[in-house]
Amino acid sequence: MKAYVVKDGLGIDYLKEVDLQIPTPGKGEVLIRMKAVSLNYRDIFALDGYFNNGSTAPFIPVSDGAGEIFALGEGADKFQIGDRVAGIFNQKWISGEMLPDYNDGELGGPLDGMLAEYVVLPQEGLVRIPDHLSYVEAASLPCAAITAWHAVVKDGKVKAGDTVVIQGTGGVSIFAMQFAKISGANVIITSSSDDKLEKAKALGANYSINYKTNPDWEKAVLEYTNNRGADLIIEVSGSTLNRSIEAVRPNGQINLIGALSGMVVENLSLLPIFTRKIRLHGVRTGSREMFEAMNRAIEHNVLRPVIDRVFPFAEAVDAFKFLQNGDYFGKICISFE
Repeated sequence: MKAYVVKDGLGIDYLKEVDLQIPTPGKGEVLIRMKAVSLNYRDIFALDGYFNNGSTAPFIPVSDGAGEIFALGEGADKFQIGDRVAGIFNQKWISGEMLPDYNDGELGGPLDGMLAEYVVLPQEGLVRIPDHLSYVEAASLPCAAITAWHAVVKDGKVKAGDTVVIQGTGGVSIFAMQFAKISGANVIITSSSDDKLEKAKALGANYSINYKTNPDWEKAVLEYTNNRGADLIIEVSGSTLNRSIEAVRPNGQINLIGALSGMVVENLSLLPIFTRKIRLHGVRTGSREMFEAMNRAIEHNVLRPVIDRVFPFAEAVDAFKFLQNGDYFGKICISFE
């Protein structure tokens, strides 16, 4: 089979297409013929050795993918050959709370990922994909969509009439907007691109803010909400936490889903967090149980993921470079067909 492996070094320049043996499923495992994968920015970190302590041992990247069951191992009875499935992001997180023991269960780092024509996974680490989605669309769900679902629906508890601020227009952000809209919320979305903001409004965003031309975007949020503030803010940067604190209502919630600007926030304003009883909450992907609940909602609402661009398997390296460039709206995918 064909696969992409990071070998002999770290970074995109060391991502190479290679020939490998098709793996054999063991007890309770299944062999999946992959149809598509999608990229997340964490996949760039994986190429740089972030999830395996900088090891240069050969490693198959990419956490998110979808395909069909091709063979069953001994005792594997949850699926049938030909079933359309996606792998869950964290192979150990089936239900309940995220536990420290699950940290080594993430596909695409530290575990080998999905950028191969055939992949073996435990049957417990799979979900059926919605019938109306293509393999490319379904491949976008395991990390970005479940993180957005966790942040907006599971922990955000968004309800009709709430106002949700969503930062950016990448994969997680666009899924968060879609889930907020099907929950009946008003959505404020921020971006540095007027073109992307127009695309977001076409998808249902109620209000948009260009933070490049309007850096004090928290004031625009307060103006839009008649000085009440947003009920929920999806914070993807970290560096904008102080602005999010100003923009959220008393007793509101800020869900931190990323730290694109770094892991340390300087000069964080603590006083308004406790005087206004603001909840600052960290979110990590989600469990298989959440994934299955999300898929039911996706099916009921006939929701379709937003795909910016699909690369052929032979151009996987170009897909990573496109991701690294950062000029995309929604998800970047790689098709094996």
